[in-house]
Amino acid sequence: MWNAALDEGLEDEVRKSDPYRWLASRFIDSRAARADVVAIYAFDHEIARARRVASSPLIAEIRLTWWCEVLDEAFSGSEVRAHPVARALALAVRRGNLARQPLQAMIDARFDALDPVPMGPDELDRWALAVGGSAAEIAARILDPAAAAAAVSAAGRIWGLVMATWELNTEPGQITRLLKLAFMEAEPQVASISAAAFPAVVQATLARGGPPVAGESGGPGARLKLLWAVSRGRL
Repeated sequence: MWNAALDEGLEDEVRKSDPYRWLASRFIDSRAARADVVAIYAFDHEIARARRVASSPLIAEIRLTWWCEVLDEAFSGSEVRAHPVARALALAVRRGNLARQPLQAMIDARFDALDPVPMGPDELDRWALAVGGSAAEIAARILDPAAAAAAVSAAGRIWGLVMATWELNTEPGQITRLLKLAFMEAEPQVASISAAAFPAVVQATLARGGPPVAGESGGPGARLKLLWAVSRGRL
């Protein structure tokens, strides 16, 4: 069921910075689970912007290292630094008993993106899995601890390729080819994703025909596509 936006925490920030996944999160019924998934997307935004706002690769590395230290705090149970995303992330980690590896993979991929040499197809595919697949895996774990991890990662990889067009120096035709292959691999597996976990990957349906435009929500058309995908349990 579609949920109205919540006026709390990081909702507005994620709605502006990550509108497509924010739209997908509206299909999460549980208020607490929705807040935790939004925290994961806010964390992803923070590490993605490390390179954009830094004046040099070294400064970007420092920012990413800072987020590694946030993970140290979140997983050690110690006091987390006074940053709204860091604290929301720590709450999600502890409430959902989340694993560190997928979160660390998302940071490590952003370290890889600091290399000025454009990635080849295999590197792009691995990067998409580390970013989009990991984020989907974490979100699905929050929504359904028994979610089919391989299927979730395969569908999340699709959105990772979309993010590659926004974050990396990529050739559009290359991404289009990789998206076709990613859909072919993911679609047979999607049926194994539970209805509870499906909002973690449903945004991938918006990538049919090519990556959507960064920063645009797609309006009613995107909402209808997501609603149709959720109702069918298919991308």
